[in-house]
Formats: sequence, C-alpha cells, structure tokens
Amino acid sequence: MNLKVLFFGISTDLVGATSMVFSISPNTTILEFKTQLQEQYPQLTDINSYAIAVNESYARNETVLKENDIVAIIPPVSGG
Repeated sequence: MNLKVLFFGISTDLVGATSMVFSISPNTTILEFKTQLQEQYPQLTDINSYAIAVNESYARNETVLKENDIVAIIPPVSGG
C-alpha cells in the first residue's frame, strides 16, 4: 500500500526530498510507520521529536494508515 509522505523543515534536508511515495503493509499504525521510516532514513532519529499529520490532521501513534493517505512529517519549530 502506498502513502504520499511530505517533509517539512529540517526533515527535508535529512532525507533529501520534500516528498516521496512510501510503501507500507495494510493496517500499519503511525508508530509502525515511524519505525519503518527511521529504518530507511536513520538520520531522522537526530530530530528529538516530530509531529505526524495524516490528511492535514495531527495523528496519534495508534492511528491506522490507509492507501493513498498523505502523511506530513513536521519537525519542531523554534524561532522568535
């Protein structure tokens, strides 16, 4: 099953892309997706924490992903 993954902020630099298609198994949760993403892109573990949004709504670790969902990786933002 395929997802479209969008990267923002520092995550774009870490993976070298602003978006990609990412394949997962059916019934994959956000927590499982994060694990798979970090296995493929271990440099993402350098970000202390990041939010995940699915179809423009923040998602919890137990959210189950569906075919063609749009997943956004949103790293922490600081500034002043």
